[in-house]
Amino acid sequence: MGRIKSRFVKASGQKIYDKVKTEITEDFQKNKEIVAKYAQIPSKRLRNSVVGYVTRLNKQEQKEEAMEA
Repeated sequence: MGRIKSRFVKASGQKIYDKVKTEITEDFQKNKEIVAKYAQIPSKRLRNSVVGYVTRLNKQEQKEEAMEA
């Protein structure tokens, strides 16, 4: 089982993902730069949590697209 994400992480991650869906990749390091460009998150730990969630959303969508094709 994974770790539970807070409402803030899920809500802000979803907003960022919806806004810049085309820029998000499966690479965590690249996504950190993208999220830093679009959001000001005060702590490093919280930012990494949001980036991890955004990366996870992208991987899930890629998997769904692969299953449909």
